[in-house]
Amino acid sequence: MMKRAGLLLLGLLATVPAWAAQIGALSAFMGGFASTILVMLLTHDSRRWAVKWAAGLSALSAVAFIVAAVATTTLVAGSHAEAPASVARQAAHGPARLMAVLFFSLGAYGLIAAIGCAGWVRSKRMGWATTVVAGLGAVAVTLNFVTF
Repeated sequence: MMKRAGLLLLGLLATVPAWAAQIGALSAFMGGFASTILVMLLTHDSRRWAVKWAAGLSALSAVAFIVAAVATTTLVAGSHAEAPASVARQAAHGPARLMAVLFFSLGAYGLIAAIGCAGWVRSKRMGWATTVVAGLGAVAVTLNFVTF
């Protein structure tokens, strides 16, 4: 039984570079998307609450995705066979794994919320539409995280 658990742990550790690289690449892409939304909202002439909230949530999302990308870079670099001992130690025992997951999640939910707010900038009808779509997206992301 103990040997089986050890093999399972080794298998999970072997996949760290793969999932970290994937989350890092996705974080970089989604961070750019959130930054683009932020810039578009900051150049908007309106002082409506929806613009302020959507811009704030886009900024939160962009920064969270940047932190997730940096954390996953640490994980990938530390898992390399020729990594310096200090980098490997930080990747294995440091907060990078937790930071990658938490900040990726924060970025995803922040971006979904910003998209939900963005429709209110245009009209009440569009606001309801984007809020419903964002709500469904948040449920789908949550279900994915829970079943992962």
